Amino acid sequence: MDRISIRKRPSGYPVMHQKWGKLLFIHWRVPFPTVRSLVPDSLSIDLHEGAAWIGVVPFTMWDVHPSLTPALPGLSAFHELNVRTYVHRDGVPGVYFLSLDASLPLAVWAARRFYHLPYYTARIQLRESAGEIDYHSRRVHKGALPAGFRARWQPTSPLPPTEPGSLEFFLTERYCLYTEHRGRLYRCRIHHPPWPLNDVRLDELDTDLLASHGIPEPDEPPLLHAVNAIAVDIWPLSPVEAFSRTRSMLRRITPDTGPEPGRRPI
Repeated sequence: MDRISIRKRPSGYPVMHQKWGKLLFIHWRVPFPTVRSLVPDSLSIDLHEGAAWIGVVPFTMWDVHPSLTPALPGLSAFHELNVRTYVHRDGVPGVYFLSLDASLPLAVWAARRFYHLPYYTARIQLRESAGEIDYHSRRVHKGALPAGFRARWQPTSPLPPTEPGSLEFFLTERYCLYTEHRGRLYRCRIHHPPWPLNDVRLDELDTDLLASHGIPEPDEPPLLHAVNAIAVDIWPLSPVEAFSRTRSMLRRITPDTGPEPGRRPI
């Protein structure tokens, strides 16, 4: 699988500019069958040394605006919290979101309408004191399952740039997302510099986000990385191909059963 060329800036023009920061990557290894049950058949689960991974990522964003318009007060900054896993299609690795909570209802509406992503409105508070970030989220979206998150963390020392083949590269260097809508698979490209990862001290973590997706509580402590800030460009959503009933049947006959022979699943 080519994990390098996807890092190049896509052709054409982005439709959105954003800055992300005060971000925490929280990752756990999760049994392959659990992840497989949460992802459409049109996507294969991406594995690192035979293991599937789930991530929870709280952060804030600012300077959010379409490419041809300036940022607007009250609409250009909000907080987001997502639950994600890692997939590939036709050799192109990417992210598949299980849920995304955001504090700006208009952003939730737009992402659902134009990107077909499972966004939910949430009350999110972010406070920072002496370098420590206190992040609290509670989903309030009408008709949605309740889900909450609370964490306190402090970025510490910068980490070296991630190297292809490493677990850190696998988990963070992702430059497209996938989503499915009405039987059709879509891909969205993004571009940004390589993630400037930092080590992190975690002082508190309490969440039922994984449980809200039927994911059992992991036995291992999470893998953590923090990011202070990064600028991101986002391209339009584009169809990969129609997800036909025939293809669905073929995938059920020859399912994505997990790691290759010789690799030990968790």
